Amino acid sequence: MTSVVILISGRGSNMASLLDAAASGALPVRIAGVLSNWPDAQGLQTAAAHGVPTQVLDHRLFAEREAFDAALAETIDRLAPDLLVLAGFMRILGDRFVRRYEGRLINIHPSLLPAFPGLHTHRRALAEGVRIHGCTVHFVTPDLDHGPVIVQAAVPVLDQDDEASLAARVLVQEHRIYLLAVRWFAEGRLRLRDGRVLLDAPQDDSGRLIVPQTPPG
Repeated sequence: MTSVVILISGRGSNMASLLDAAASGALPVRIAGVLSNWPDAQGLQTAAAHGVPTQVLDHRLFAEREAFDAALAETIDRLAPDLLVLAGFMRILGDRFVRRYEGRLINIHPSLLPAFPGLHTHRRALAEGVRIHGCTVHFVTPDLDHGPVIVQAAVPVLDQDDEASLAARVLVQEHRIYLLAVRWFAEGRLRLRDGRVLLDAPQDDSGRLIVPQTPPG
């Protein structure tokens, strides 16, 4: 069974979704551990409640980014995961770390990349007046928020939306597509080759852009 390690920095909503799916058998993976760079991350309690081992590596205790990355990699390697999943992990990882796990390190970003990389994506989407927003699962590369796209989901931006309402609607889709991407990887259908995403999927789920539903009313 595919072994997964999840990295978080906060409440870990996407992590919780994956843990629930793994516990129910809907996701054919074993969550080997949850790691956080913040000792008070709420998601650590959620993981512990699922019986998943947790560990904290406080980045503030490391004088240099490279030292933190090295300690994180050493901790990860002891767990020997097949796949690393970033779920709200709010640290920029260095090139050496990223290349170490190339092809088995994925992230979810709350925008339709390449639009709105970085922070405050929903606020920026509203300020720009876009009509379609969403989220992206991608392989992580040294170029921040620009790795090869695995799957995306789109939602309509409604006239009455504020940052909170748009974020909530996108989060529903985040849970949906992260589960899908991890399942594809676990089933041996997803891989990265020469910087390109290769996906072996049956016709009914081969589309990697999940289009928005018609808004109510």
